[in-house]
Amino acid sequence: MANVLLLGGTSEASALARLLAAQGIAARLSYAGRTHAPLAQPLPTRIGGFGGVAGLAAYLREEGITHLVDATHPFAAQISAHAIAAAAQAGVPLIALTRPAWQGQPQDRWTMVPDVAGAVAALAGPARRVMLALGRLHVADFLAQPQHDYLLRFVDAPAAPPPLPRHRLVVDRGPFTVAGDLALLRDQAIDVVVCKNAGGSGAQAKLIAARALGLPVIMIDRPFIPPRQKVHEPAQVLDWIAHGATPPALRGV
Repeated sequence: MANVLLLGGTSEASALARLLAAQGIAARLSYAGRTHAPLAQPLPTRIGGFGGVAGLAAYLREEGITHLVDATHPFAAQISAHAIAAAAQAGVPLIALTRPAWQGQPQDRWTMVPDVAGAVAALAGPARRVMLALGRLHVADFLAQPQHDYLLRFVDAPAAPPPLPRHRLVVDRGPFTVAGDLALLRDQAIDVVVCKNAGGSGAQAKLIAARALGLPVIMIDRPFIPPRQKVHEPAQVLDWIAHGATPPALRGV
């Protein structure tokens, strides 16, 4: 009998949770705990870290986990790397449910940067109105470019005001619409958008809106994650659980 641990926090994880529950497959969903009020799920949930690779490997053994699914955010590189290492230690099959990265279109005005530091550096120059579509974790990095007027969009209201001297805050939860993001960019007179290449459809509206308005986008590349088996559709994970899962040691990982 399968006993699945689903590392979640994305819309793909929620979709897979619904499929697992509908199929009657024993599973639990783990949140990192960065969102104060995560969406209710049809599976038992846990919130918080595992204590590194050793802690996650111990959890997999102690809880009798038979399949590990990493459906975390594409930029959650640390937990993804920990999942790969812990699965190998515990001899538990692992698969990643990922979003394909966004691809620029001919009309796009993207500047590709390797990381948040590159995005900060790309904002050097005269004051502009900047939409920081990065969540709340990296806001303080942009103190290095205090001349700009920043628009922030968070899922949760912050416990303390963001540290940027000139900013406006919108609290909203996606998925967002193109019409809504067009209106937001126009109303806020945004000059440039900064975002991570998260992929998927839930956060793509701002890119379509920026394209329509001819706005430049500073696009942060995805971080490196070691090789692993991955799929893009929740139904493919069910097929893997039923037919294709093998422990890492048997695949030479």
